[in-house]
Amino acid sequence: MRRLFLLISTLSLASIAVGASFYRPTLWILTAVGPLCLLGYWDILQKKHAILRNFPLLGHFRYLFELVRPEINQYFVESNTDGRPFSREQRSIVYQRAKQQLQTLPFGTQQDVYEEGYQWLAHSMAPVHVDPKDLRVTIGEGQCTHPYSASLLNISAMSYGSLSAHAILALNGGARMGGFAHNTGEGGISPYHVREGGDLIWQIGTGYFGCRTPDGSFDPETFAENAARPSVKMIEIKLSQGAKPGHGGILPAKKLTPEIAAIRGVPLGQDVLSPPAHSAFTTPRGLIRFATRLRELSGGKPVGIKLCVGRRHEFVALCKAMVSEGSWLDYVAVDGGEGGTGAAPLEFSNHFGNPLSEGLFLVHNALVGFGLRDKVRVIASGRIIEGFDIVHKLAIGADLCYSARAMMFALGCIQALRCNANVCPTGVATQDPELVKGLDVGDKRVRVCRFHGETLNSTAELLGAMGLHHSSDVGPWHVLRRTSPVKVHTLADLHDYVAPGAFLGDDLPAVYRDIIRSASPDTFSYQR
Repeated sequence: MRRLFLLISTLSLASIAVGASFYRPTLWILTAVGPLCLLGYWDILQKKHAILRNFPLLGHFRYLFELVRPEINQYFVESNTDGRPFSREQRSIVYQRAKQQLQTLPFGTQQDVYEEGYQWLAHSMAPVHVDPKDLRVTIGEGQCTHPYSASLLNISAMSYGSLSAHAILALNGGARMGGFAHNTGEGGISPYHVREGGDLIWQIGTGYFGCRTPDGSFDPETFAENAARPSVKMIEIKLSQGAKPGHGGILPAKKLTPEIAAIRGVPLGQDVLSPPAHSAFTTPRGLIRFATRLRELSGGKPVGIKLCVGRRHEFVALCKAMVSEGSWLDYVAVDGGEGGTGAAPLEFSNHFGNPLSEGLFLVHNALVGFGLRDKVRVIASGRIIEGFDIVHKLAIGADLCYSARAMMFALGCIQALRCNANVCPTGVATQDPELVKGLDVGDKRVRVCRFHGETLNSTAELLGAMGLHHSSDVGPWHVLRRTSPVKVHTLADLHDYVAPGAFLGDDLPAVYRDIIRSASPDTFSYQR
């Protein structure tokens, strides 16, 4: 192709030169041919791209098609049910609910109901009416002076910087309109988190942004000042997230604006580090004492943790610490390994962290076994899109749910998979001011509110069809799973659920005996 290009380009230029000698206007053809020839010569001379050197001009089509590959795949290749991370069917239901468009499905399900792993809910011959307004869960009751009545569905952690200012404003405005909570993410409380007046869950990560000393340690005075904000309803200590558990982060100095520096409480001109581990505590007992301190400094607001479950004995050690200290977390947010983020290493996203269902089951069982389940609420986070997802997680052991990417879809996200490149075409996950302008806060806040409301309506209808009066009535026996073409089991059949207090005596369940004995409230290390 290289020789062919040189031959054709040489002949073309020679022909134009000969033609111009007879008819001067022929030189105008150079305005089209000339740049193409120059580009082709550059392709041959450059050394970075072998495809361009071997296929001058034509090689650019490869990069063009690669640039729009996700969009081509979404719109022309994938079916309604096979898209990843979210199928067209899942994305469409969010768009339809956010816009209050037709949500019904014609001609029957496109799911293979005889495929191994297919799941469904057990309905009742005596359905009841459930008011979605009643689907709220109180967090912090009995331990906090300011317990919080939370919606069954809330906005998961997404920081300003990861999302645009307009996206944060729209999410928070939707939360205010719909009466649900908005998690700040670990980047601190920005002006865009408070301008709309929605309820906030302030997440504190290993960088202690918004409550840190100049050397990056926890600053109790700054924390107390920010925690006293009326909009802050709960405090969340982030231990890990599903997309990249155990992985710290860095914000390069060149991306650090004066605004972000002020929000995070960091100096300009330096890289901003989020270390993998917290410096305020190093043991399970230390974590519980830190949570107790935050509760006191905040004036009695609920304090919880967010984690992706990894080594099982570590959460058991945390439960032992709660029992030993006589103080407990107000809630535990369980993030699944399928959780998303703006950017994560491939290995961490694909091969680290328990998927949500497995992590949720362990957390629920451990709290039940240590007699803590009635005190500690559990939040599920990871691919929560529609009502079935919520009911399914409630059946495993959750009390309520977070959703991040569904809320992004409600904002207009098209799953372009450009979150890590600052070129999000919908203005959601970018700081490019020209792209951000395209996201209208007034319109999108309404869509976020509508999506939340319609999803809760759907959840209430599912509960009513199951003959249940409240989300707290859902159990593992209400969800069935096909385990082979001819066998079906409930979740209660498939998992070893334990009795309350089963881990407090000497007669430990055989399945958990090893991890219970290997866990200590004084260390996260495995005790042999």
